Amino acid sequence: MSALWLADELIKATGGRPLGTMPQSVLGISIDTRSLIPGDAFFAIKGEAMDGHDFATAAVKAGASLLVVAEGKLPALGRLTAPMIVVPDVLAALEKAGQAARARSRAKIIAVTGSAGKTSTKEALRHALSAVGKVHASAASFNNHWGVPLTLARMHGDCDYAVFEIGMNHENEIRPLVKMVRPHVAIVTIIAAAHLGHFQSLDDIARAKAEIFEGVEPGGAALLNRDDERFDLLAKIARELAVRVTGFGESEAAEYRLTNLSLHPDHSLISASIAGREVIARIGAPGRHVVQNALAVLGAADLAGADVEKVAEALSTLSAEAGRGKRHVLRHPEGPITLIDESYNANPASMKAAISLLDATPVTGGGRRIAVLGDMLELGAHSQALHSGLADLIAGTRTDLILLAGPEMKSLAEALPEGLPFEYRSGADDLKPVLIDTIRPGDVVMIKSSKGIGFSKLVDALIRQFPGDAGNAKPS
Repeated sequence: MSALWLADELIKATGGRPLGTMPQSVLGISIDTRSLIPGDAFFAIKGEAMDGHDFATAAVKAGASLLVVAEGKLPALGRLTAPMIVVPDVLAALEKAGQAARARSRAKIIAVTGSAGKTSTKEALRHALSAVGKVHASAASFNNHWGVPLTLARMHGDCDYAVFEIGMNHENEIRPLVKMVRPHVAIVTIIAAAHLGHFQSLDDIARAKAEIFEGVEPGGAALLNRDDERFDLLAKIARELAVRVTGFGESEAAEYRLTNLSLHPDHSLISASIAGREVIARIGAPGRHVVQNALAVLGAADLAGADVEKVAEALSTLSAEAGRGKRHVLRHPEGPITLIDESYNANPASMKAAISLLDATPVTGGGRRIAVLGDMLELGAHSQALHSGLADLIAGTRTDLILLAGPEMKSLAEALPEGLPFEYRSGADDLKPVLIDTIRPGDVVMIKSSKGIGFSKLVDALIRQFPGDAGNAKPS
Protein backbone atom coordinates (compact mmCIF):
# COMPACT_ATOMS: atom_id res chain seq x y z
CA MET A 1 0.00 0.00 0.00
CA SER A 2 1.49 3.32 -1.06
CA ALA A 3 2.07 6.14 1.39
CA LEU A 4 -0.60 8.82 1.59
CA TRP A 5 1.68 11.38 3.23
CA LEU A 6 5.38 11.55 3.95
CA ALA A 7 5.69 12.58 7.59
CA ASP A 8 7.65 15.70 6.66
CA GLU A 9 4.92 16.70 4.21
CA LEU A 10 2.22 16.24 6.83
CA ILE A 11 4.16 18.30 9.37
CA LYS A 12 4.53 21.08 6.83
CA ALA A 13 0.87 20.86 5.75
CA THR A 14 -0.51 21.05 9.30
CA GLY A 15 1.96 23.68 10.48
CA GLY A 16 2.62 21.56 13.59
CA ARG A 17 5.78 20.70 15.47
CA PRO A 18 7.04 17.10 15.59
CA LEU A 19 7.51 15.35 18.90
CA GLY A 20 9.33 12.02 19.10
CA THR A 21 10.79 9.90 16.32
CA MET A 22 8.66 10.36 13.25
CA PRO A 23 7.85 7.51 10.87
CA GLN A 24 8.88 8.04 7.27
CA SER A 25 5.26 8.13 6.11
CA VAL A 26 1.63 7.46 6.96
CA LEU A 27 -0.72 5.23 4.99
CA GLY A 28 -3.98 6.99 5.83
CA ILE A 29 -5.81 9.51 7.98
CA SER A 30 -8.18 8.49 10.78
CA ILE A 31 -10.33 10.29 13.32
CA ASP A 32 -11.97 7.13 14.71
CA THR A 33 -10.06 4.35 16.46
CA ARG A 34 -12.78 1.84 15.56
CA SER A 35 -11.91 2.08 11.88
CA LEU A 36 -8.23 2.99 12.22
CA ILE A 37 -5.88 0.90 10.06
CA PRO A 38 -2.28 0.27 11.19
CA GLY A 39 -0.10 2.93 9.63
CA ASP A 40 -2.72 5.69 9.84
CA ALA A 41 -2.14 9.12 11.35
CA PHE A 42 -4.76 9.68 14.07
CA PHE A 43 -6.16 13.21 14.28
CA ALA A 44 -7.55 13.69 17.80
CA ILE A 45 -10.50 15.91 16.87
CA LYS A 46 -12.75 17.25 19.59
CA GLY A 47 -16.39 16.81 18.65
CA GLU A 48 -19.66 17.77 20.30
CA ALA A 49 -19.93 14.54 22.26
CA MET A 50 -16.40 13.11 22.33
CA ASP A 51 -12.79 14.28 22.38
CA GLY A 52 -10.34 12.30 20.27
CA HIS A 53 -7.61 12.92 22.81
CA ASP A 54 -9.46 10.55 25.15
CA PHE A 55 -8.83 7.79 22.60
CA ALA A 56 -5.14 8.47 21.98
CA THR A 57 -4.03 5.32 23.82
CA ALA A 58 -6.55 3.25 21.86
CA ALA A 59 -5.23 4.75 18.63
CA VAL A 60 -1.68 3.72 19.49
CA LYS A 61 -2.83 0.19 20.36
CA ALA A 62 -4.70 0.02 17.04
CA GLY A 63 -1.46 0.76 15.19
CA ALA A 64 -1.49 4.52 14.56
CA SER A 65 1.88 5.57 13.16
CA LEU A 66 1.58 9.03 14.67
CA LEU A 67 -0.90 11.24 16.52
CA VAL A 68 -1.95 14.79 15.70
CA VAL A 69 -2.83 16.43 19.01
CA ALA A 70 -3.60 19.84 20.46
CA GLU A 71 -0.92 21.73 22.38
CA GLY A 72 -3.32 22.26 25.28
CA LYS A 73 -3.92 18.52 25.66
CA LEU A 74 -0.25 17.55 25.65
CA PRO A 75 0.17 17.41 29.47
CA ALA A 76 -2.62 14.83 29.72
CA LEU A 77 -0.82 12.64 27.14
CA GLY A 78 2.48 12.64 29.01
CA ARG A 79 2.75 8.85 29.32
CA LEU A 80 2.33 8.20 25.61
CA THR A 81 5.59 7.66 23.76
CA ALA A 82 4.08 7.61 20.27
CA PRO A 83 5.32 10.18 17.75
CA MET A 84 3.10 13.26 17.61
CA ILE A 85 2.48 16.36 15.57
CA VAL A 86 1.48 19.08 18.00
CA VAL A 87 -0.84 21.82 16.72
CA PRO A 88 -2.94 24.62 18.24
CA ASP A 89 -6.21 23.11 16.95
CA VAL A 90 -6.60 19.61 15.52
CA LEU A 91 -9.61 20.31 13.29
CA ALA A 92 -7.84 23.34 11.84
CA ALA A 93 -4.80 21.11 11.22
CA LEU A 94 -7.01 18.61 9.38
CA GLU A 95 -8.37 21.45 7.24
CA LYS A 96 -4.83 22.53 6.39
CA ALA A 97 -3.92 18.97 5.44
CA GLY A 98 -6.99 18.83 3.24
CA GLN A 99 -6.07 22.08 1.52
CA ALA A 100 -2.53 20.82 0.95
CA ALA A 101 -3.89 17.61 -0.57
CA ARG A 102 -6.08 19.66 -2.87
CA ALA A 103 -3.13 21.85 -3.87
CA ARG A 104 -0.99 18.86 -4.91
CA SER A 105 -3.82 17.15 -6.83
CA ARG A 106 -4.15 17.21 -10.59
CA ALA A 107 -7.51 15.43 -10.47
CA LYS A 108 -10.71 16.72 -11.98
CA ILE A 109 -12.76 17.62 -8.89
CA ILE A 110 -16.54 17.24 -8.77
CA ALA A 111 -18.62 18.53 -5.84
CA VAL A 112 -22.23 17.51 -5.23
CA THR A 113 -24.89 19.22 -3.14
CA GLY A 114 -28.70 19.32 -3.16
CA SER A 115 -31.70 18.52 -1.00
CA ALA A 116 -31.87 14.87 -2.07
CA GLY A 117 -29.71 12.44 -4.01
CA LYS A 118 -26.30 13.80 -2.91
CA THR A 119 -24.83 10.54 -1.66
CA SER A 120 -26.43 8.42 -4.38
CA THR A 121 -25.06 10.74 -7.06
CA LYS A 122 -21.64 10.78 -5.40
CA GLU A 123 -21.61 6.97 -5.33
CA ALA A 124 -22.79 6.75 -8.94
CA LEU A 125 -19.97 9.10 -9.96
CA ARG A 126 -17.43 7.05 -8.02
CA HIS A 127 -18.67 3.85 -9.64
CA ALA A 128 -18.93 5.10 -13.21
CA LEU A 129 -15.75 7.19 -13.32
CA SER A 130 -13.78 4.19 -12.03
CA ALA A 131 -14.18 2.80 -15.55
CA VAL A 132 -12.00 5.60 -16.93
CA GLY A 133 -9.51 6.41 -14.18
CA LYS A 134 -8.53 6.35 -10.51
CA VAL A 135 -11.30 7.88 -8.39
CA HIS A 136 -11.22 9.26 -4.86
CA ALA A 137 -14.43 9.75 -2.85
CA SER A 138 -15.48 9.39 0.76
CA ALA A 139 -16.54 5.94 1.92
CA ALA A 140 -19.59 7.38 3.66
CA SER A 141 -21.69 10.54 3.68
CA PHE A 142 -18.80 12.70 4.92
CA ASN A 143 -20.28 16.03 3.88
CA ASN A 144 -19.86 18.36 6.88
CA HIS A 145 -17.24 20.54 8.58
CA TRP A 146 -15.01 17.58 9.47
CA GLY A 147 -16.08 15.10 6.78
CA VAL A 148 -15.06 17.28 3.84
CA PRO A 149 -11.54 18.13 5.08
CA LEU A 150 -11.06 14.49 6.13
CA THR A 151 -12.00 13.31 2.63
CA LEU A 152 -9.62 15.89 1.13
CA ALA A 153 -6.75 14.88 3.43
CA ARG A 154 -7.22 11.25 2.39
CA MET A 155 -6.85 12.07 -1.33
CA HIS A 156 -3.79 10.59 -3.00
CA GLY A 157 -1.93 12.86 -5.36
CA ASP A 158 -2.22 10.51 -8.33
CA CYS A 159 -6.00 10.16 -8.62
CA ASP A 160 -7.65 11.21 -11.88
CA TYR A 161 -11.03 12.19 -10.45
CA ALA A 162 -12.26 13.11 -6.97
CA VAL A 163 -15.88 13.43 -5.89
CA PHE A 164 -16.98 15.36 -2.81
CA GLU A 165 -20.40 15.55 -1.22
CA ILE A 166 -21.12 18.86 0.52
CA GLY A 167 -24.15 19.18 2.78
CA MET A 168 -25.69 21.81 4.99
CA ASN A 169 -28.43 22.44 7.54
CA HIS A 170 -27.98 26.22 7.67
CA GLU A 171 -26.64 29.00 5.49
CA ASN A 172 -22.88 29.69 5.46
CA GLU A 173 -22.04 26.00 5.93
CA ILE A 174 -21.23 25.12 2.30
CA ARG A 175 -19.18 28.28 1.68
CA PRO A 176 -16.03 27.40 3.69
CA LEU A 177 -16.13 23.76 2.58
CA VAL A 178 -16.34 24.41 -1.15
CA LYS A 179 -13.46 26.87 -0.90
CA MET A 180 -11.34 23.95 0.35
CA VAL A 181 -12.60 21.57 -2.34
CA ARG A 182 -12.34 24.03 -5.28
CA PRO A 183 -14.30 21.88 -7.74
CA HIS A 184 -14.15 22.01 -11.51
CA VAL A 185 -17.78 20.87 -11.64
CA ALA A 186 -20.42 21.76 -9.02
CA ILE A 187 -23.64 19.71 -9.15
CA VAL A 188 -26.91 20.73 -7.47
CA THR A 189 -29.21 17.68 -7.62
CA ILE A 190 -32.53 19.24 -6.60
CA ILE A 191 -33.95 21.88 -4.24
CA ALA A 192 -36.61 20.50 -1.91
CA ALA A 193 -38.00 20.91 1.59
CA ALA A 194 -35.12 19.22 3.41
CA HIS A 195 -34.10 21.18 6.55
CA LEU A 196 -36.94 23.61 5.83
CA GLY A 197 -37.28 24.12 9.58
CA HIS A 198 -34.04 26.16 9.42
CA PHE A 199 -35.13 28.33 6.47
CA GLN A 200 -37.98 30.65 5.56
CA SER A 201 -38.55 29.27 2.06
CA LEU A 202 -37.29 26.97 -0.68
CA ASP A 203 -35.67 30.01 -2.30
CA ASP A 204 -33.60 30.46 0.87
CA ILE A 205 -32.56 26.80 0.67
CA ALA A 206 -31.55 27.36 -2.96
CA ARG A 207 -29.44 30.37 -2.00
CA ALA A 208 -27.67 28.34 0.68
CA LYS A 209 -27.00 25.51 -1.78
CA ALA A 210 -25.74 28.09 -4.30
CA GLU A 211 -22.81 28.81 -1.98
CA ILE A 212 -21.20 25.84 -3.78
CA PHE A 213 -20.59 28.06 -6.83
CA GLU A 214 -18.29 30.33 -4.81
CA GLY A 215 -15.51 27.74 -4.83
CA VAL A 216 -15.69 26.65 -8.47
CA GLU A 217 -12.32 26.86 -10.21
CA PRO A 218 -11.90 29.42 -13.03
CA GLY A 219 -13.27 27.88 -16.21
CA GLY A 220 -15.36 25.41 -14.21
CA ALA A 221 -19.08 24.77 -14.52
CA ALA A 222 -22.28 24.47 -12.52
CA LEU A 223 -24.40 21.45 -13.45
CA LEU A 224 -28.01 22.11 -12.42
CA ASN A 225 -31.29 20.21 -12.55
CA ARG A 226 -33.11 21.82 -15.49
CA ASP A 227 -36.44 20.38 -14.28
CA ASP A 228 -36.15 22.04 -10.87
CA GLU A 229 -38.33 25.10 -10.21
CA ARG A 230 -35.29 26.85 -8.71
CA PHE A 231 -33.10 26.40 -11.79
CA ASP A 232 -33.40 30.06 -12.81
CA LEU A 233 -32.50 31.29 -9.33
CA LEU A 234 -29.49 28.97 -9.09
CA ALA A 235 -28.35 29.83 -12.62
CA LYS A 236 -28.56 33.55 -11.90
CA ILE A 237 -26.37 33.23 -8.81
CA ALA A 238 -23.85 31.04 -10.64
CA ARG A 239 -23.57 33.46 -13.55
CA GLU A 240 -23.09 36.39 -11.18
CA LEU A 241 -20.04 34.50 -9.92
CA ALA A 242 -18.81 34.00 -13.50
CA VAL A 243 -19.50 30.28 -13.37
CA ARG A 244 -20.66 28.62 -16.60
CA VAL A 245 -24.14 27.11 -16.25
CA THR A 246 -25.19 23.77 -17.73
CA GLY A 247 -28.27 21.69 -17.08
CA PHE A 248 -29.43 18.07 -16.93
CA GLY A 249 -32.95 16.70 -17.04
CA GLU A 250 -35.90 16.27 -19.38
CA SER A 251 -36.22 19.94 -20.36
CA GLU A 252 -35.56 20.74 -24.00
CA ALA A 253 -33.10 23.38 -22.78
CA ALA A 254 -30.91 20.86 -20.93
CA GLU A 255 -27.44 20.24 -22.37
CA TYR A 256 -27.62 16.73 -20.85
CA ARG A 257 -31.15 15.70 -21.78
CA LEU A 258 -33.15 12.51 -21.34
CA THR A 259 -34.68 11.60 -24.69
CA ASN A 260 -36.15 8.16 -23.96
CA LEU A 261 -36.82 6.15 -20.82
CA SER A 262 -37.94 2.61 -20.05
CA LEU A 263 -38.35 1.82 -16.35
CA HIS A 264 -38.03 -1.78 -15.15
CA PRO A 265 -38.27 -3.39 -11.68
CA ASP A 266 -34.52 -3.76 -11.27
CA HIS A 267 -33.03 -1.34 -13.83
CA SER A 268 -33.79 1.41 -16.34
CA LEU A 269 -32.94 1.86 -20.00
CA ILE A 270 -32.30 5.38 -21.23
CA SER A 271 -31.18 7.32 -24.22
CA ALA A 272 -29.87 10.80 -23.67
CA SER A 273 -28.47 13.71 -25.60
CA ILE A 274 -25.13 14.44 -23.95
CA ALA A 275 -23.87 17.77 -25.29
CA GLY A 276 -25.44 16.91 -28.63
CA ARG A 277 -24.30 13.26 -28.78
CA GLU A 278 -26.73 10.39 -28.35
CA VAL A 279 -25.78 8.03 -25.53
CA ILE A 280 -27.67 4.84 -24.68
CA ALA A 281 -27.28 3.36 -21.22
CA ARG A 282 -28.62 0.65 -18.96
CA ILE A 283 -28.77 1.82 -15.35
CA GLY A 284 -28.37 -1.04 -12.90
CA ALA A 285 -30.44 0.49 -10.07
CA PRO A 286 -34.17 1.13 -10.57
CA GLY A 287 -36.22 4.30 -10.19
CA ARG A 288 -36.84 7.53 -12.04
CA HIS A 289 -34.86 9.46 -9.44
CA VAL A 290 -31.85 7.24 -10.19
CA VAL A 291 -32.22 8.19 -13.85
CA GLN A 292 -31.92 11.86 -12.84
CA ASN A 293 -28.75 11.02 -10.91
CA ALA A 294 -27.40 9.17 -13.95
CA LEU A 295 -27.97 12.21 -16.18
CA ALA A 296 -25.95 14.27 -13.70
CA VAL A 297 -23.19 11.64 -13.82
CA LEU A 298 -23.08 11.70 -17.61
CA GLY A 299 -23.06 15.50 -17.62
CA ALA A 300 -20.29 15.70 -15.05
CA ALA A 301 -18.26 13.11 -16.96
CA ASP A 302 -18.54 15.22 -20.11
CA LEU A 303 -17.58 18.42 -18.27
CA ALA A 304 -14.62 16.63 -16.68
CA GLY A 305 -13.36 15.45 -20.08
CA ALA A 306 -13.99 11.76 -19.38
CA ASP A 307 -14.96 9.14 -21.96
CA VAL A 308 -18.76 9.44 -21.71
CA GLU A 309 -19.45 6.18 -23.55
CA LYS A 310 -17.33 4.17 -21.09
CA VAL A 311 -18.95 5.97 -18.16
CA ALA A 312 -22.41 5.17 -19.57
CA GLU A 313 -21.45 1.52 -19.94
CA ALA A 314 -20.31 1.39 -16.32
CA LEU A 315 -23.75 2.55 -15.14
CA SER A 316 -25.07 -0.91 -16.07
CA THR A 317 -23.43 -2.37 -12.96
CA LEU A 318 -24.58 0.39 -10.62
CA SER A 319 -26.42 -0.89 -7.54
CA ALA A 320 -28.34 0.85 -4.77
CA GLU A 321 -26.65 1.40 -1.41
CA ALA A 322 -27.90 0.19 1.97
CA GLY A 323 -30.56 2.59 3.24
CA ARG A 324 -30.82 4.22 -0.19
CA GLY A 325 -32.93 1.78 -2.18
CA LYS A 326 -31.01 -1.46 -1.67
CA ARG A 327 -33.21 -4.49 -2.29
CA HIS A 328 -33.28 -7.79 -0.45
CA VAL A 329 -35.21 -10.98 -1.14
CA LEU A 330 -36.57 -12.24 2.18
CA ARG A 331 -37.29 -15.97 2.44
CA HIS A 332 -40.71 -16.49 3.98
CA PRO A 333 -41.54 -20.20 4.49
CA GLU A 334 -44.27 -19.90 1.86
CA GLY A 335 -42.46 -17.72 -0.67
CA PRO A 336 -40.21 -14.68 -1.21
CA ILE A 337 -40.80 -11.11 -0.04
CA THR A 338 -39.06 -8.11 -1.62
CA LEU A 339 -37.68 -5.53 0.80
CA ILE A 340 -36.65 -2.07 -0.41
CA ASP A 341 -34.42 -0.39 2.18
CA GLU A 342 -34.83 3.41 2.03
CA SER A 343 -34.23 3.88 5.75
CA TYR A 344 -31.23 6.22 5.65
CA ASN A 345 -32.95 9.57 5.18
CA ALA A 346 -36.20 11.22 4.15
CA ASN A 347 -37.58 14.53 2.98
CA PRO A 348 -40.59 15.29 0.77
CA ALA A 349 -38.59 14.87 -2.46
CA SER A 350 -36.96 11.56 -1.53
CA MET A 351 -40.24 10.32 -0.01
CA LYS A 352 -41.96 10.93 -3.36
CA ALA A 353 -39.19 9.06 -5.18
CA ALA A 354 -39.41 6.09 -2.79
CA ILE A 355 -43.21 5.83 -3.01
CA SER A 356 -42.96 5.99 -6.81
CA LEU A 357 -40.35 3.23 -6.72
CA LEU A 358 -42.68 1.06 -4.63
CA ASP A 359 -45.53 1.73 -7.06
CA ALA A 360 -43.37 0.60 -10.00
CA THR A 361 -42.25 -2.64 -8.33
CA PRO A 362 -44.35 -5.69 -9.31
CA VAL A 363 -45.80 -8.07 -6.74
CA THR A 364 -46.29 -11.81 -7.14
CA GLY A 365 -49.31 -13.98 -6.40
CA GLY A 366 -51.53 -12.27 -3.88
CA GLY A 367 -48.75 -9.95 -2.77
CA ARG A 368 -49.25 -6.32 -1.76
CA ARG A 369 -47.29 -3.10 -1.92
CA ILE A 370 -46.64 -2.02 1.67
CA ALA A 371 -45.21 1.41 2.52
CA VAL A 372 -43.58 1.60 5.96
CA LEU A 373 -43.07 5.29 6.63
CA GLY A 374 -41.48 7.24 9.48
CA ASP A 375 -41.03 10.91 10.28
CA MET A 376 -39.25 13.36 7.99
CA LEU A 377 -37.16 15.50 10.34
CA GLU A 378 -36.06 19.17 10.37
CA LEU A 379 -39.17 20.53 8.64
CA GLY A 380 -40.06 22.94 11.44
CA ALA A 381 -43.41 24.71 11.21
CA HIS A 382 -44.01 23.11 7.81
CA SER A 383 -43.84 19.57 9.17
CA GLN A 384 -47.54 18.87 9.69
CA ALA A 385 -48.52 20.11 6.23
CA LEU A 386 -45.71 18.25 4.48
CA HIS A 387 -46.48 14.97 6.26
CA SER A 388 -50.22 15.17 5.65
CA GLY A 389 -49.52 16.18 2.06
CA LEU A 390 -48.12 12.71 1.38
CA ALA A 391 -51.70 11.40 1.48
CA ASP A 392 -52.54 12.68 -2.00
CA LEU A 393 -49.28 11.24 -3.36
CA ILE A 394 -49.98 7.80 -1.89
CA ALA A 395 -53.62 7.85 -3.01
CA GLY A 396 -52.44 8.13 -6.62
CA THR A 397 -50.40 4.91 -6.41
CA ARG A 398 -51.12 1.20 -6.09
CA THR A 399 -50.01 1.11 -2.45
CA ASP A 400 -52.14 -1.47 -0.61
CA LEU A 401 -51.16 -0.89 3.00
CA ILE A 402 -49.47 1.89 4.98
CA LEU A 403 -47.60 1.27 8.24
CA LEU A 404 -46.67 4.49 10.03
CA ALA A 405 -44.63 5.44 13.09
CA GLY A 406 -43.38 8.64 14.69
CA PRO A 407 -45.09 11.72 16.12
CA GLU A 408 -45.03 13.63 12.82
CA MET A 409 -46.52 10.73 10.86
CA LYS A 410 -49.68 11.05 12.92
CA SER A 411 -50.58 13.92 10.57
CA LEU A 412 -50.42 11.53 7.61
CA ALA A 413 -52.43 8.90 9.46
CA GLU A 414 -55.21 11.44 9.96
CA ALA A 415 -55.08 12.57 6.30
CA LEU A 416 -55.13 9.20 4.53
CA PRO A 417 -58.22 8.65 2.37
CA GLU A 418 -60.97 6.48 3.75
CA GLY A 419 -60.68 2.90 2.67
CA LEU A 420 -56.87 2.80 2.46
CA PRO A 421 -55.73 0.37 5.18
CA PHE A 422 -53.10 1.65 7.60
CA GLU A 423 -51.65 1.08 11.05
CA TYR A 424 -50.06 3.78 13.18
CA ARG A 425 -47.71 3.33 16.14
CA SER A 426 -45.73 5.83 18.18
CA GLY A 427 -42.28 4.57 17.19
CA ALA A 428 -40.22 1.98 15.32
CA ASP A 429 -40.09 -0.46 18.25
CA ASP A 430 -43.88 -0.51 18.55
CA LEU A 431 -44.27 -0.91 14.79
CA LYS A 432 -41.84 -3.81 14.48
CA PRO A 433 -44.16 -6.64 15.66
CA VAL A 434 -46.98 -5.23 13.51
CA LEU A 435 -44.73 -5.30 10.45
CA ILE A 436 -43.44 -8.83 11.08
CA ASP A 437 -46.95 -10.18 11.66
CA THR A 438 -48.37 -8.38 8.62
CA ILE A 439 -46.09 -9.27 5.74
CA ARG A 440 -46.71 -12.37 3.64
CA PRO A 441 -45.27 -14.06 0.56
CA GLY A 442 -45.34 -11.98 -2.61
CA ASP A 443 -45.36 -8.65 -0.77
CA VAL A 444 -43.08 -5.75 -1.64
CA VAL A 445 -42.17 -3.77 1.49
CA MET A 446 -40.57 -0.32 1.25
CA ILE A 447 -39.18 1.21 4.46
CA LYS A 448 -38.54 4.97 4.45
CA SER A 449 -37.81 7.53 7.16
CA SER A 450 -35.25 10.03 8.37
CA LYS A 451 -32.25 8.33 9.92
CA GLY A 452 -32.98 9.64 13.42
CA ILE A 453 -36.27 7.74 13.60
CA GLY A 454 -34.41 4.44 13.66
CA PHE A 455 -36.24 2.60 10.89
CA SER A 456 -33.01 0.77 9.98
CA LYS A 457 -33.94 -1.43 12.96
CA LEU A 458 -37.01 -2.55 11.03
CA VAL A 459 -34.84 -3.51 8.06
CA ASP A 460 -32.53 -5.49 10.33
CA ALA A 461 -35.47 -7.17 12.07
CA LEU A 462 -36.99 -8.35 8.80
CA ILE A 463 -33.66 -9.71 7.53
CA ARG A 464 -33.19 -11.61 10.80
CA GLN A 465 -36.76 -12.91 10.78
CA PHE A 466 -36.69 -13.98 7.13
CA PRO A 467 -33.01 -14.48 6.18
CA GLY A 468 -32.50 -14.65 2.47
CA ASP A 469 -30.52 -12.90 -0.20
CA ALA A 470 -28.20 -10.42 1.55
CA GLY A 471 -27.58 -8.60 -1.70
CA ASN A 472 -29.76 -6.81 -4.19
CA ALA A 473 -33.03 -8.48 -5.02
CA LYS A 474 -33.75 -9.87 -8.40
CA PRO A 475 -36.93 -8.75 -10.14
CA SER A 476 -40.06 -9.83 -8.32
